[in-house]
Amino acid sequence: MPAPRFTLRRSVAAAAALPLLAVALTACGYGSDAKDDDAKKANVSSNGKKLSTDTVKIGYFPNLTHATALVGIQEGIIAKELGSTEVKPSTFNAGPSEIEALNAGSIDIGFIGPSPSINGFTKSGGKSLRIIGGSASGGVKLVVDPKKVKTLDDLKGKKIATPQLGNTQDVAFLNWISEKGWKVDAKSGKGDVSVVRTDNKVTPDAYKSGSIDGAWVPEPTASKLVAQGAKVLLDESTLWPDNKFVITNIIVSQKFLTEHPDVVEAVLRGSVNTNTWINANPDKAKASANAALKTLSGKELPADVLDPAWKSIQFTDDPLAATLDTEAKHAVKAGLLDETDLTGIYDLKPLNKILKAAGKPEVADAGLGVK
Repeated sequence: MPAPRFTLRRSVAAAAALPLLAVALTACGYGSDAKDDDAKKANVSSNGKKLSTDTVKIGYFPNLTHATALVGIQEGIIAKELGSTEVKPSTFNAGPSEIEALNAGSIDIGFIGPSPSINGFTKSGGKSLRIIGGSASGGVKLVVDPKKVKTLDDLKGKKIATPQLGNTQDVAFLNWISEKGWKVDAKSGKGDVSVVRTDNKVTPDAYKSGSIDGAWVPEPTASKLVAQGAKVLLDESTLWPDNKFVITNIIVSQKFLTEHPDVVEAVLRGSVNTNTWINANPDKAKASANAALKTLSGKELPADVLDPAWKSIQFTDDPLAATLDTEAKHAVKAGLLDETDLTGIYDLKPLNKILKAAGKPEVADAGLGVK
């Protein structure tokens, strides 16, 4: 059967601020040995090859679900694969602004969620980006005020926050409401449950003031609410096969992929090596991610937020393409997308080449890869 067709019906997310800041790359820890220094002096990457550009611009969020980027840059793991090719990082608060930066050439590669990836691909007629790898799964929870909401059925009539109209968590919550048999107008958020679109940065204050009764949000916002007395009522991972769904994947501009495939492969090798290091050294990786957050935001997460948030996120090279396809269908069902063809949104050939060389299993594109 042909691939389902999804086209953006209307703008589903307001443009956010431009990149908050760019951070200077520091090679330390993993990537700061003599071998790496020799590679840089020779103007080559760690595999002994000179790369085709002097810089690569990478975008990501200052968020634990983007820890592959946080840790990979903080520990110099990505830099090791790039040799003298310099990483120029930029951070973003929302997917639409990162997609805008990719389209403008302000970044070349980005760590980003599934919904903005889908929207960026469809709005460009399939010409702006490719998803080239996975980064993280999970890390999304429904948390509620236990005095007001004791069971899932108690959500009816309550005010529940999501981060943004049409974002990944908003679509997931709207779909969950629909499967309960309840009615909500997707655009206004009004219905059997009041869906209140609230920026993650202000959601804890909204909860503290009582203006919302709970939230369907990513980490670490969920754990911040729990630290204020909220209760986890549902972990979204329990709704998915094998408890896995994409929360962060890696995209690249098609122009950059065509012109600099060697650099794309180097960044992907760095990503794969970072995920391997994170999974082998969870406590060190957690501390590294928190240190990166402190550099970017000026403060680190307290242990009562960091520890439960970190435990709920899985770091994976697999983009979990079938779950992105399902999320797109959920957006259509909610009335936020029209049908269009997502074929070509993935190009996993570079990643699978790297995985095969490392003796790791290759990953699938759910029939949505480049033909």
